[in-house]
Amino acid sequence: MVDRANRPSALSAPSAAAPGPQVDITGSGASSKVTATLPSGESVEILLYGATVISWKSNGGKTENLWLSEKAALDGSKAVRGGIPVVFPVFGPPPKSGHATSSLPQHGFARTSRWEFLGKATSEDALDSSSVKLDFGLYSSNVSPEARKAWPLDFGLVYSVTLAKDSLQTVVNVRNEGESSFEFQMLLHTYLKVKDISKVSINGLLGVEYVDKVLDASTHKQSDPSVTITGEVDRIYASIPQTTTTVLEDGTPRFDVVRDNLQDTVVWNPWKEKAASMADFSPDGAFTEMVCVEVGAVKGWQKLEKGEVFEGGQTIKSLL
Repeated sequence: MVDRANRPSALSAPSAAAPGPQVDITGSGASSKVTATLPSGESVEILLYGATVISWKSNGGKTENLWLSEKAALDGSKAVRGGIPVVFPVFGPPPKSGHATSSLPQHGFARTSRWEFLGKATSEDALDSSSVKLDFGLYSSNVSPEARKAWPLDFGLVYSVTLAKDSLQTVVNVRNEGESSFEFQMLLHTYLKVKDISKVSINGLLGVEYVDKVLDASTHKQSDPSVTITGEVDRIYASIPQTTTTVLEDGTPRFDVVRDNLQDTVVWNPWKEKAASMADFSPDGAFTEMVCVEVGAVKGWQKLEKGEVFEGGQTIKSLL
């Protein structure tokens, strides 16, 4: 065979583009939700009511990481019991008087407002389909008249939820869009799903002062390396030096909760009696299958002047 010096190279078929994350919007009205699924199977579901994350599955979509009550209201009739509700602009019962939030309901209005889906963003590398970011917005112009009357301040919130193969990042961006300053608190009320609360321990809080709301809001210092739960727990750990709190099951790390620009963490489990008193906490005994590790800025107040922005959030890593 004669070898031609300038013969054409073999033609190769163009490679098909790698499949990217899939994002769907389903439902209508207060029941609308956004679902994102990675090509590898991991998924997240966010209800537009409250921008509440109601499901996060890792391990190829096989492992649910968030606890959601069987009686959670997903129709916009009340705040969702479970998942990750967004608390803003006040945590817990508001001050009785003399503060801008005093007329608000417990935990404010963000978790009971309908948010706007602002769209998705994927990696700058078009071939990288390993994560997807979903943005949601809430503004003073589209909260309810009741919320606007109770807290007549101009603000903008952007909530970013980023799903990766083994982690979920949730970040709140708060902007003061008015002429006067305002104070606020914020919290990500995360309900983590566990197998048996009696075998759960929480590390990363040693030496930290906390307010124990079960013991008349008295102040204590965490003296044990691990927090264990054998009854009702409702503690606010403040000014935590370490950024990572680890939830272990039977001595094996299950979750890392990594705070970003947030100094406080609430640890909560209602235990049997309080769980039984909540109409939307179900099934019976479900308190043994959940623990709340809630990052936030709740000890004192964050203050924003005109045009200023505050941003804080968390990355939860599934360690299975």
